[in-house]
Amino acid sequence: MAGVGLWIYRWKSAPPEVPVTQARVETLVDMLATNGKTEPVEYRIVLAEREGTLTRLLVEKGRQVAAGAVIADIESRDARSSVDGAMARVAQVKAELEVFDQGGRAAEIAEIDGGAARLKLQLKAAERELESSQRLAEKKYATAQEVAQARDQADQLRAQLRGLTAKRSALVMPADKAGAQARLRDAEAAVEIAKRRLELGVVRAPISGTVYQVEPKTGAYLEPGSELARIGRVDKLRVTVYVDEPELGRVAVGMPVTITWDALAGKEWKGTVEKIPSQIVPFGTRQVGEVICVIDNPGGELYPGANVNAAIRARSVENVLTIPKETLRRENGVEGVYLVVNGLLKWQPLKTGISNVTRTQVLEGLKAGDAVLLPIDRPLKDGMIVKSVSQ
Repeated sequence: MAGVGLWIYRWKSAPPEVPVTQARVETLVDMLATNGKTEPVEYRIVLAEREGTLTRLLVEKGRQVAAGAVIADIESRDARSSVDGAMARVAQVKAELEVFDQGGRAAEIAEIDGGAARLKLQLKAAERELESSQRLAEKKYATAQEVAQARDQADQLRAQLRGLTAKRSALVMPADKAGAQARLRDAEAAVEIAKRRLELGVVRAPISGTVYQVEPKTGAYLEPGSELARIGRVDKLRVTVYVDEPELGRVAVGMPVTITWDALAGKEWKGTVEKIPSQIVPFGTRQVGEVICVIDNPGGELYPGANVNAAIRARSVENVLTIPKETLRRENGVEGVYLVVNGLLKWQPLKTGISNVTRTQVLEGLKAGDAVLLPIDRPLKDGMIVKSVSQ
């Protein structure tokens, strides 16, 4: 019983075991991890240029297209009616011009020419009658009155014939033909305008690239300016990286960035920071700056519009003394660590430098190999007797 009591006494009075790690010299890389979204560096938004029903959509997301390729058809009854109406007007005016070229309408010409032919026959008969009356009057077989009547009859027929000739000429006036030609030019211009408006329904790719976004479905009614698709070159991508406001001071133009995508585990894309933000914007529950990065995507495996993970290599220093970030404590407003020196806890204030997710650079206060206390769930005080256990 005495032995057991002695063992219990020694066990209760033994110093507590505490986990420690050693400060070490290494290369410290400051990686800022966050998220972002991709888009092409060069892209075009394809818009509907007129209203109508989307009758054909010839592309889908991920498809390669060449510049000028037809990607959609928009049908409009109004545009088709405008073309038909304009072409009918052209045909009408051309028919009028054909009438003018013929000298007038066929029925009117036939009527006038028929009347003129009859008058000519009557005039020949009247002229023969006048000649006969004149010969008889010379021989005293006809009176002067009979000669005058025959002459009047011939003059009346000549006047009627001249009237018909003038009427035929009046069927087509130069001003009328000029007016018809002007109307034809206007009608043909209206046809061209209507055809161009109809052709606006044939939507073509503005650039060569990959279709990375498609908005409407076949059968949808579109207004002018409605978005149809987005086409871009995906060999290079722009990544909008969302950096929390407190971390923006760690980012600068030219810093390397690594992009990963959960859909392709193990694949990485490299690039650099191209532009730092000029304002803070809300992003969900966060306040962020939108850092613009450019990455190479030669195989096109990373899609525009993808939600990605981003790691910006903010800083890197070689041969520096580091400790785990969780060993840092703050007591009485002073940052430092507990060391284990000769079995005793010792409070050591520190001056720190850069850090990454797990480790912090120590500028002053430690040397390589120092035993630094890891987090422990028990009260601590300077000078406390402990037994260190390396982790």
